[in-house]
Amino acid sequence: MPDTLLSPNFLFHFAVPCRYSPSIWPERTLKLSEEYQLRNLAELEGRKVFADLRLAWSEEGLAFTLEVPGKTQTPWCRDTKIQESDGIQFWIDTRDTHNVHRAGRFCHRFAFLPAGAGQRLDQPLASLLAINRARESPREIPRGALQSRSVIRADGYRLEGLIPAIALTGFDPAEHPALGFTYCVNDKELGLQTFTVGPEFPFDEDPSVWGTLDLVRS
Repeated sequence: MPDTLLSPNFLFHFAVPCRYSPSIWPERTLKLSEEYQLRNLAELEGRKVFADLRLAWSEEGLAFTLEVPGKTQTPWCRDTKIQESDGIQFWIDTRDTHNVHRAGRFCHRFAFLPAGAGQRLDQPLASLLAINRARESPREIPRGALQSRSVIRADGYRLEGLIPAIALTGFDPAEHPALGFTYCVNDKELGLQTFTVGPEFPFDEDPSVWGTLDLVRS
């Protein structure tokens, strides 16, 4: 019988720090230093890393910056095909539960696109998406609660986003300072960049294969 090869990331549970910032959504550009850069665990198995993701938290919620350089094509983004568009998706469990295979009411899926909204499809887009096979869904969020900004350049784009506390069912950093977490940067030109396991595992619906974000203040 041939040997079965498993992803190294499937054999371990990973936790990475997410650092505190007292102001996570300024009126203009969100500036996060290198200490906020989120290490990509897919590097452990030689997966391609082409995007720079930085993440911060406060009692107000979570905010991020995403830089995607090295492109020769304009980002492909459509509000009618969000899951297929260029951009980033986050999966967040505010209870950091890893012993279940179906999402519960504390599990969320968010998509942020650098374009795709507006009459000319040139405005950034942010949306809460359903998780396939979920046992329960998180509460509905107010319209316009998710915030996003983007700059599209000749060689790529920069995307900023805010997931406010009101959009995260059960978000309570004092009582639950760890979040189940994974992400996927999708780019039709550059490919996929994931946090831990790749598309050979159902990370888009199975919380047991997500990693952990430790919300730290230092």
